[in-house]
Amino acid sequence: MGLSYSALSAVTLLACVGQLNLSDVLVRFVPSAGRHTRGLILTCYAAGTACSVLAAVAFLLLVPHIAPDLGFLLTPWTGFCFVAATVGYAMFILQDGALTGVRRPSWVMAENLMFAVVRNVLLAIGAALTVFSGILLSWAGAFAVSFFVVNVYLMRRAVPRHEQGAPETARPPRLVGYAAADYVGSLFRMAAYTFAPLLVLNSLGAEQSAYFSLAWVVGFMLYLVTTNMGSSLIVEAVRNPAQLPAHADRMLRHSGVLLALAAGGTIVFAPGILSLFGPEYSLHGTTLLRLVALSALPNLVVSLAVDVARARRNMRMVVGLQFALCVTVMGLAALLLPVLGLSGAGVAWLTSQSVLALYLLIWRSHWLPHRSEPLP
Repeated sequence: MGLSYSALSAVTLLACVGQLNLSDVLVRFVPSAGRHTRGLILTCYAAGTACSVLAAVAFLLLVPHIAPDLGFLLTPWTGFCFVAATVGYAMFILQDGALTGVRRPSWVMAENLMFAVVRNVLLAIGAALTVFSGILLSWAGAFAVSFFVVNVYLMRRAVPRHEQGAPETARPPRLVGYAAADYVGSLFRMAAYTFAPLLVLNSLGAEQSAYFSLAWVVGFMLYLVTTNMGSSLIVEAVRNPAQLPAHADRMLRHSGVLLALAAGGTIVFAPGILSLFGPEYSLHGTTLLRLVALSALPNLVVSLAVDVARARRNMRMVVGLQFALCVTVMGLAALLLPVLGLSGAGVAWLTSQSVLALYLLIWRSHWLPHRSEPLP
């Protein structure tokens, strides 16, 4: 089990890198793509598939050198499952962007439910047959089923209806430049999310890293609220640019109230939440979880500014904000972990998000004009 889930962690990282952040490109451009929607989605699928295959194969070639314990992936069958799972997860991410772009968010939830059910069924079958790579196979199979079902609906019903709504729309301009800049920005944010655990491991050891990982996973769930709301904001802004300032204000107010309640509950009940996994997790991770939960509030402002910049195609701000977040988080964490222990990582996150949010609130007119401008 440990080996399989380590392999799945690699699948997740490689798929996120391999899909080139084209999910956000679909969210931004599908709402205004009109009759070009199908071609845009298929182009993103092709690019994401090709890059995910290359990333997975390159990882397999490097396994003997960087992760010899994952040598079981080098057999033909498990290697195929690994590549298939990587491509499947990349397509899973891209599907979410396409479904959001055509305003079918309910299918995003249905897709995740379908994936969970099929994965668990295949996992049970694999366990009954004592298949060594059953966990990896269950994920690959669930991705395949999800991709088939969702895209039958997407291409036969959702996309045709979407294209009929604006059949004469011109092809979205300068897609490659937008996608490249957005991908660079996403890499900075991904680095901030993924390298923090490595800093903890190197500075404090494997045991403290375990406490950090659980507290981080629980606290990071609050960040997902902002991510999902931001995607909806971009879709609605592209469809009706005049409403961008109003939508941004509404998101700031409504999501702020929701996040404040959720963060407050997490702060109060943090010891009890972590104690479900063992008293040592509560002892070592409570302060960290509280700090990460609190950092979700300024993160709302930072993420909102990034999404508004995406809608307005202000890619300098998209890259700049995520670069600033990465540098400040990594720098502060490296300085504070040896001094404050696990709490240092939480202080680094809270401080970085708060400084950026304060700057954005003070100079709000730099990224959110009072009057909407035509979107390029």
